[in-house]
Amino acid sequence: MTVSAAPADPRSSPQPPAPEEAEKRAMRRRALSQAAIVAIMVASILMVATVASLTVGLPLGKSLEPMTSPTLVLVSADGKAFARRGAYKEDPVDAAKLPRHVPMAFVAIEDRRFYKHAGVDPKGVMRALARDISTGSIRQGGSTITQQLAKNAFTSGKRTFRRKGREAMIALYLESQLSKDEILSRYLSSVYFGDGVFGLKAAARHYFNKTPEQLSIGEAAMLAGVVRSPTRLAPTDHFPEAQARAKVVLAAMADMGVITPQQARAAGANIRLREGRPDLPIGSYFADWISPQAKEAFDRAYGEVKVRTTLDSALQAQAEKTLAQVLAASGDRLHATQGALVAMRTDGRVVAMVGGRDYRQSQFNRATQAQRQPGSSFKPFVYLAAMRRGSTPESLVLDAPVKIGNWTPENHESHYSNAPITLRAAFAKSSNVAAVRLEQETGIPAIQQAARDLGVTAPLPNDMTLALGSATLPLIQMTSAYAGIAAGAGPVTPYGLVAQPSPLPRKQLGRFERQGLLQLMRAVVTEGTGRAADIGAPAFGKTGTSQDYRDAYFIGFVGDLVIGVWVGNDDNSSMRKVVGGMLPAQIWREVMTYAVKNGKVQVAPLLDTPMPVAEVTATAPEALIEAEEPPMASASGLLELPASQRPAGSTPIEPPPPLRSERPRPVPLAPPPSLPEVRGPAEPAEPAGGEDPAQG
Repeated sequence: MTVSAAPADPRSSPQPPAPEEAEKRAMRRRALSQAAIVAIMVASILMVATVASLTVGLPLGKSLEPMTSPTLVLVSADGKAFARRGAYKEDPVDAAKLPRHVPMAFVAIEDRRFYKHAGVDPKGVMRALARDISTGSIRQGGSTITQQLAKNAFTSGKRTFRRKGREAMIALYLESQLSKDEILSRYLSSVYFGDGVFGLKAAARHYFNKTPEQLSIGEAAMLAGVVRSPTRLAPTDHFPEAQARAKVVLAAMADMGVITPQQARAAGANIRLREGRPDLPIGSYFADWISPQAKEAFDRAYGEVKVRTTLDSALQAQAEKTLAQVLAASGDRLHATQGALVAMRTDGRVVAMVGGRDYRQSQFNRATQAQRQPGSSFKPFVYLAAMRRGSTPESLVLDAPVKIGNWTPENHESHYSNAPITLRAAFAKSSNVAAVRLEQETGIPAIQQAARDLGVTAPLPNDMTLALGSATLPLIQMTSAYAGIAAGAGPVTPYGLVAQPSPLPRKQLGRFERQGLLQLMRAVVTEGTGRAADIGAPAFGKTGTSQDYRDAYFIGFVGDLVIGVWVGNDDNSSMRKVVGGMLPAQIWREVMTYAVKNGKVQVAPLLDTPMPVAEVTATAPEALIEAEEPPMASASGLLELPASQRPAGSTPIEPPPPLRSERPRPVPLAPPPSLPEVRGPAEPAEPAGGEDPAQG
């Protein structure tokens, strides 16, 4: 039986495309092919341009260069190292000349396929990439030694896929330009080993006091292990962790056949630290102050650069001990928690600096950074301005209440003589009203100029509170101004580098100006508020206390040594009636006594005896005379000598002529409403029997 096939459905048979459709498809294929070719060409050009931009002019020797700022070892004037600052890097190593186990320790743990890849290890990259993708962050480096060299020498910044790509391209370029030994040498010469140490030669010296050629198998393994996490594995601070990591490196070396398993076990149990550099603190108050200048003074170099400073190590130790002991004994009781001290020569050499009770607890330098009110220790500038107008230590001024506008300055605890007293007595007892009356006579600009001549550069208020020390400035600036008085010339610029002495003072004090100031400052120590600072040797100084007992000062000098001391609180809270004649004077006395007894002061006569008398003229009034007849008071309270007691050619003390541009007569300024808050107590003398907060 024959079955005939059903007729085919013409709709199910494939139909040949129309000629127009076929042509369109062909055109699309050609367009896609051309676009792909163009895209490949553009990508190639961009890649070539990127690689060129990354590598053209690339300094291949950069990793061999010394650090930009060398390691500075600060050395005192007597030759003792007291601080080390900056990174430590020695000159480069040659991997080809090292014992095989030294460079191979790094190859075994960091890049065991180093001699097989061309700068980038695809297997390592894929392994690290998989882990990074699974964690969503860059954790596995997958970096070859060549890539690490590229990172250390030529890139910086946060871990990103973009930075990793840049490292890979630079690594490929380095492999095309350098041999494997050259790459390894550069890597070993620049990699970081913790403790501020860069490069294998510096690390070998720092941790084992050896050269790289002398490193044992275990020592080389420990250094190779540190590279992974230098901060966490530095042997000086984390020896157990470093030793455990070294055993991992030794196992990798044995696995590669660099050493035998027996050598690995023996080496892991026989590693001992032998630090090759003395353990020095990184910082101190003096080191922090001087380091910026020291870094500018020295160019990049390998190893360590010894920098000779002006510091006197024995005096520094005594100053630190004294300040800490005095504050420990009385600070809690008197709510005086901090202090600072600066000691310098009259040429500006800083020989001791204490910026606080404990540098480890607080690195804020209260000697150079704290801006505090000097109180009455500012008064030498007021009296200098007065003496430039003809006043002498024996001139008289009224020590009685005075009112200026709405402001009424007060003496400490409202103690007044209510009578004329000499400038010597007014300065010695630190009379506030006397200083303000002198300010009325001299004018504010004259006081400002006197301060500037002696080196004060801080902003100075342009109101009547200036005379009572309402400006804010650091202790070191006040101390250098007193050094100008001791030297007889200013400004004296503090310095700490022997190689960079300060310029000589530009302005000489007149003989009678200086002698007048010395008489006043001597009286403070012998009969005034600074009697606690009397050490027997001719000492000159001034106490200072700011409003509400927030700051207390004693600044003074013996011979060529000037010491400034401040006591107070960081939060600017009030002490319990601590004045300059108490804790500051006590600290000053103990440190100065040590200096004198140990031959650290060149004591020379500073004060003429008797003090000479000079002829006074209208342009240079510098007479130093005593008043024997009843003086006459001016409108402001400054007392003028009768004509019969003035030397020939002298003129009475009068306000400067208004038309003289060099010293115009200022209009007395009414203080703003806040000024009564900075009236500043004076410092009555401290009784010899002990501290009395109401005195001092």
